[in-house]
Amino acid sequence: MDSVISKNKIHIRLTDERWAHITEEHCELAGLRLEVMETVNDPSQIFAGSLGELIALREMAKGKYLSVIYREWARDGFIITAFLTKRVKSLSRRKLIWSR
Repeated sequence: MDSVISKNKIHIRLTDERWAHITEEHCELAGLRLEVMETVNDPSQIFAGSLGELIALREMAKGKYLSVIYREWARDGFIITAFLTKRVKSLSRRKLIWSR
Protein backbone atom coordinates (compact mmCIF):
# COMPACT_ATOMS: atom_id res chain seq x y z
CA MET A 1 0.00 0.00 0.00
CA ASP A 2 1.24 3.47 -0.91
CA SER A 3 0.15 6.77 0.57
CA VAL A 4 0.63 10.41 -0.25
CA ILE A 5 -0.36 13.74 1.28
CA SER A 6 -3.14 15.65 -0.50
CA LYS A 7 -3.35 19.44 -0.84
CA ASN A 8 -5.61 19.38 2.24
CA LYS A 9 -2.82 17.66 4.24
CA ILE A 10 -4.73 14.36 4.37
CA HIS A 11 -2.99 10.99 3.95
CA ILE A 12 -4.46 9.37 0.83
CA ARG A 13 -3.83 5.66 0.37
CA LEU A 14 -3.72 3.42 -2.66
CA THR A 15 -4.02 -0.27 -1.83
CA ASP A 16 -2.68 -3.03 -4.03
CA GLU A 17 -6.24 -4.33 -4.47
CA ARG A 18 -7.46 -0.94 -5.70
CA TRP A 19 -4.44 -0.55 -8.00
CA ALA A 20 -5.17 -3.98 -9.52
CA HIS A 21 -8.77 -2.90 -10.12
CA ILE A 22 -7.68 0.39 -11.72
CA THR A 23 -5.17 -1.25 -14.06
CA GLU A 24 -7.65 -3.97 -15.05
CA GLU A 25 -10.09 -1.28 -16.18
CA HIS A 26 -7.44 1.12 -17.54
CA CYS A 27 -4.48 -0.98 -18.69
CA GLU A 28 -2.73 2.12 -20.07
CA LEU A 29 -2.01 3.10 -16.44
CA ALA A 30 -0.10 -0.12 -15.63
CA GLY A 31 3.29 1.62 -15.35
CA LEU A 32 1.99 4.89 -13.92
CA ARG A 33 1.37 4.13 -10.22
CA LEU A 34 3.87 6.78 -9.12
CA GLU A 35 2.29 9.35 -11.45
CA VAL A 36 -1.15 8.59 -9.99
CA MET A 37 0.18 9.23 -6.49
CA GLU A 38 1.96 12.42 -7.62
CA THR A 39 -1.26 13.69 -9.18
CA VAL A 40 -2.97 13.60 -5.77
CA ASN A 41 0.07 15.17 -4.10
CA ASP A 42 0.79 17.85 -6.71
CA PRO A 43 -2.14 18.32 -9.11
CA SER A 44 -2.58 21.19 -11.51
CA GLN A 45 -6.27 21.41 -10.53
CA ILE A 46 -8.74 19.80 -8.15
CA PHE A 47 -12.46 19.70 -8.90
CA ALA A 48 -15.43 18.67 -6.77
CA GLY A 49 -17.04 15.39 -7.69
CA SER A 50 -20.79 14.90 -7.65
CA LEU A 51 -20.83 12.59 -4.59
CA GLY A 52 -18.25 14.23 -2.33
CA GLU A 53 -15.19 12.85 -4.03
CA LEU A 54 -12.36 15.01 -5.38
CA ILE A 55 -10.92 14.93 -8.90
CA ALA A 56 -7.21 15.70 -9.19
CA LEU A 57 -5.99 16.58 -12.66
CA ARG A 58 -2.48 16.71 -14.09
CA GLU A 59 -1.33 17.15 -17.69
CA MET A 60 0.84 14.22 -18.80
CA ALA A 61 1.43 15.33 -22.40
CA LYS A 62 0.02 18.08 -24.58
CA GLY A 63 -3.76 17.67 -24.34
CA LYS A 64 -3.56 14.40 -22.38
CA TYR A 65 -4.47 14.44 -18.68
CA LEU A 66 -4.31 12.03 -15.79
CA SER A 67 -7.47 12.22 -13.71
CA VAL A 68 -7.45 10.70 -10.21
CA ILE A 69 -10.68 10.36 -8.26
CA TYR A 70 -10.26 10.15 -4.50
CA ARG A 71 -12.12 10.69 -1.25
CA GLU A 72 -10.94 12.47 1.88
CA TRP A 73 -12.19 11.88 5.41
CA ALA A 74 -11.15 13.75 8.54
CA ARG A 75 -7.92 11.80 9.04
CA ASP A 76 -7.27 9.85 5.87
CA GLY A 77 -8.61 9.04 2.44
CA PHE A 78 -8.28 6.70 -0.50
CA ILE A 79 -8.02 6.64 -4.26
CA ILE A 80 -11.16 5.39 -5.98
CA THR A 81 -10.01 5.26 -9.60
CA ALA A 82 -7.79 6.93 -12.18
CA PHE A 83 -7.77 7.27 -15.94
CA LEU A 84 -6.22 9.17 -18.83
CA THR A 85 -8.43 11.62 -20.72
CA LYS A 86 -8.41 14.34 -23.33
CA ARG A 87 -11.90 15.51 -22.38
CA VAL A 88 -11.23 18.04 -19.64
CA LYS A 89 -13.73 20.65 -20.81
CA SER A 90 -16.48 18.69 -19.07
CA LEU A 91 -14.70 19.34 -15.76
CA SER A 92 -15.10 23.09 -16.21
CA ARG A 93 -18.78 22.65 -15.29
CA ARG A 94 -17.72 21.35 -11.88
CA LYS A 95 -16.70 23.47 -8.92
CA LEU A 96 -12.98 24.24 -9.00
CA ILE A 97 -11.57 23.51 -5.53
CA TRP A 98 -7.90 24.31 -6.12
CA SER A 99 -5.69 25.42 -9.00
CA ARG A 100 -2.00 26.06 -9.47
